[in-house]
Amino acid sequence: MPEIVKRKKALSVSPLKASSTVGAALAFLGFNRAIPMLHGSQGCSAFGKILFVRHFREPIPLQTTAIDQVSAIMGSQEMVVEGLKTICEKNAPDLIGVPTTGLTETQGADIQMAVRAFRQTCPQFDAIPVVAVSTPDFTGSMESGYAEATRAIIEALVPTAQEAGTQPGRRRRQVNVLAGSFLTPGDLEHLKDLIELFGLRPVVLPDLSDSLDGHLPETDYSPLTIGGALVSELATLGDALATLVIGASMDAPADALKSRTGVPDHRFNHLMGLDAVDRLIATLADIAAVPVPAKIERQRAQLQDAMVDCHFMLGMSRFAIAADPDLLVGLTQMLAGLGAETVAAVSPINAPVLAQAVCEEVKIGDLEDLELAARARGAEVLITNSHGAQTSQRLGIPLLRAGFPQYDLVGGYQRTWIGYQGTRATLFDLANLILTQEKGEIHPYRSPLKQWPANERTGDIKHAA
Repeated sequence: MPEIVKRKKALSVSPLKASSTVGAALAFLGFNRAIPMLHGSQGCSAFGKILFVRHFREPIPLQTTAIDQVSAIMGSQEMVVEGLKTICEKNAPDLIGVPTTGLTETQGADIQMAVRAFRQTCPQFDAIPVVAVSTPDFTGSMESGYAEATRAIIEALVPTAQEAGTQPGRRRRQVNVLAGSFLTPGDLEHLKDLIELFGLRPVVLPDLSDSLDGHLPETDYSPLTIGGALVSELATLGDALATLVIGASMDAPADALKSRTGVPDHRFNHLMGLDAVDRLIATLADIAAVPVPAKIERQRAQLQDAMVDCHFMLGMSRFAIAADPDLLVGLTQMLAGLGAETVAAVSPINAPVLAQAVCEEVKIGDLEDLELAARARGAEVLITNSHGAQTSQRLGIPLLRAGFPQYDLVGGYQRTWIGYQGTRATLFDLANLILTQEKGEIHPYRSPLKQWPANERTGDIKHAA
């Protein structure tokens, strides 16, 4: 169990975290025909939208109440009402999410009261769901905001078993999936494929693999999300056979779903590494009551072979990691399975799951803390988001980009990290980074007295001289 070293600095130097407001907006973007409306200034939305656009390289539907200095002091409830009314009139979405920002939370705005005022003022839009969630960007991180928005959606839109008359197991093939924010669209697509191989039908919440997977739609530009989980399917969650919960950060949404529907759940902190994926596959086999498909058994054998191939490079290697808690724990446990050592670990927030990280200590801090620890402890590879590119250059070690945002390369959002295949690809990438450092390599000795071919002789003579 690592020691958790809490933050003592009065400021962040090279900040690591993305705000909880951004995380909440991302959760709403995982639903079909939805749009988040951030309650704050235009700048609050602009910075988040820039990160989304650069990471996913897609148009991102995002609105804002755009409060100014006057409304920030005198009150901004009317702007929430007017913003919701405008969106409903122009776009008629299936879901509107209203996360707050640090400005309105500091002001003391009551977002739930503002939504009630909208309902009283505009009853003609009662059929359009509006989910408000408190996500000040000075508290938590992207991971916690994403989980809080998912919990709010469940509590607002998933009916109880008594209200809807649902019964666990009525839909014999349906499996609910609560997906943590650290899962990429590529991860979710791979996870759905694994579930379908067992003859089951996954309903993923939120489903970024369908809305932000980077596909060209047949329709023209839409001001709402294209693809994602259907809001109408939220009423069927109580009939599912089971619920898979991926990420410890999703425990609160999972508790809310289980209390409302009674559907049994199976919880996984992550799906990286042989042991974690084995547990998932065994669980799916039990739920579906079928043997493990031969295709999955072959994928497992391929991962085992990759572990044999890569342990020469990764064994005893030293890594520095900075990420949100769920991803950080998954990476440290996966590396420990290969005999690698995490010598520096930094998380932007504290969370109970960090106690399961495989390292001596976890620092609650920023990228400056990671850089200092990595340099002092001789890290050989850095793993973090694109904000760590300059840190990598200063340390003189390679960087594997993981987490959000990844804005200085193409396709990072679609990378698969989980499952046998995702773990295998990650091991290959890490092993190749180690090889670029020529760690432990002994170069052949070339005598300056030996006659070499003409194209090499001049260089050897100069070297000998």
